[in-house]
Amino acid sequence: MEIKNATMDDFDLAFDYIEKLWTYNTYDRAVIEKVYKEVLKNENDFAFFLYDDGKPVGFCHGSFFNTFWMSGKTCYIASIITNEDQRTKGYGTALMNHTKTIATEHGCHAMILDTGLPREGAHKFYEKYGFHKCAYCFEYKLD
Repeated sequence: MEIKNATMDDFDLAFDYIEKLWTYNTYDRAVIEKVYKEVLKNENDFAFFLYDDGKPVGFCHGSFFNTFWMSGKTCYIASIITNEDQRTKGYGTALMNHTKTIATEHGCHAMILDTGLPREGAHKFYEKYGFHKCAYCFEYKLD
């Protein structure tokens, strides 16, 4: 397995993963490309792909930020996804392990994420990895 940091050349692949993760949303490709560019430029953001035998098998992206809740620098995992037909092969663990490594390197005290209620398989994976349920996630869209 190999980790590759995301580049603009990978946008099509990233967009494909984004659409698969949040299937209940519709995405404006131009808007997502703009967000993707910002993520790649921001030193407090990260995005990378996992490859196995030269083929992409997963994607992860997130941010580092300070929070009083976690008493310091925290890693927020905004997106983590593996190819649906290749789950249970250790790819999610590899993505999480790499995220944990870079979070530690950035001085983070914790990693957090949120997940859609219907994604029960993902919830089991997160708990098996060592995450615990600690909050509800709410969203409020600004127009």
